[in-house]
Amino acid sequence: MNQQPVPPAPAAPVVVPGAPLRVFILDDHEVVRRGVRDLLEAEEDIEVVGEAGDARQALARVPAARPQVAVLDVRLGGTDGPGGDHEGIEVCRELRARLPELACLMLTSFDDDEALFDAIMAGAAGYVLKQIDGTALVRAVRTVAAGQSMLDPRTAARVMERLRAPDRSRTAEAEPSELDRLSPREREVLDLIGEGLTNRQIADRLYLSEKTVKNRVSAILSKLGVGRRVQAAMVVERLKGPRA
Repeated sequence: MNQQPVPPAPAAPVVVPGAPLRVFILDDHEVVRRGVRDLLEAEEDIEVVGEAGDARQALARVPAARPQVAVLDVRLGGTDGPGGDHEGIEVCRELRARLPELACLMLTSFDDDEALFDAIMAGAAGYVLKQIDGTALVRAVRTVAAGQSMLDPRTAARVMERLRAPDRSRTAEAEPSELDRLSPREREVLDLIGEGLTNRQIADRLYLSEKTVKNRVSAILSKLGVGRRVQAAMVVERLKGPRA
């Protein structure tokens, strides 16, 4: 019986010291794509390696372009207002599944809590409005490329509040197994992640080395099946249950 060859997994982008930061742009408006491209390429250390106008093009082109950051429009296909389809978030989810090292920065015209929540749970590293000024957008691209989350405290608070809402479909009582996977020390680290502490602050609090904390955080993310610290923090909030 002949077996079909299995295509190799896409290689992670190779980060060469001193090389430009590689960025891909997805937006269904050509004017927006050109504006973002011109803005980013005005920076000596940033290179736009590709762009797409729809989800199909993005899913085909991103793996070949091997960017470090993908700037993705939340709404595609001509949806004009809040409540439109969040196809860009599905692109983020699919790309993160194929390319775990890729940082996705979501770009949207609307301040939409539903889209924000979905984007974070899809593995997005950041979420910014198109009204952002050029300097701040460049800073956001560099921030997510460095492995950090681009989510301001006010926005994070709104997401956490949604998680505490009593009408969420999954309750704390239904999910004890998520924390059962963690050791007692990992539970301590997770609680401190939920408080918003950095690795350095957690290390100081628990009298551990920063490297040890970093390793424990990686283990926690793996056991919880999430890709980013902000998602782990959401698990903490969800399992706390509704507040009185």
